[in-house]
Amino acid sequence: MRRVHPEFAYQSRELEGQIDGILGDPPNRKNYKSMVDALVSEYASGGGIEDVNMLAFALVDHITFSDPKGLLAESEDYEFGDPARVFSMATCAAPEAAKMYAAIEESFPDLARQAIITAFLHKNPRLWDDDDQSLDQLAANDDGDDEIDDDEATDDFAQMFDQDGDDHGR
Repeated sequence: MRRVHPEFAYQSRELEGQIDGILGDPPNRKNYKSMVDALVSEYASGGGIEDVNMLAFALVDHITFSDPKGLLAESEDYEFGDPARVFSMATCAAPEAAKMYAAIEESFPDLARQAIITAFLHKNPRLWDDDDQSLDQLAANDDGDDEIDDDEATDDFAQMFDQDGDDHGR
């Protein structure tokens, strides 16, 4: 299992929530399809919302991946990477989706790189580990020894206001 950048893990979880939210309960596939079709059409025309999650949502049902190992390697860095390399690792076959794919490569290359990787991670959850960054998990090993009483000024804070550098007999 490979670790991915925490932002990609987050975006992948957000995509899952977005899909579930649009499908609804009970699932309304007609509404879902019309939402995806509208986004694909918007991105295919060179427009669309500049949002990783919305773009990944438009891609996720149309995209196929030819280089999973390469995409996993690209998922280690959220901000920087080679969009052309990522675009070469996936395709969209349906005519309107293929038009969208070409348009986003031209219009939003860096954002599209992130969206392609997000869609890949969403569709392949068993290939990567998601570090649990929840507050509960982060606090699990916290023994509380670094807590400072909020009512008491620390020496560092008090020294900030000491004009003459005197430590007042300490």
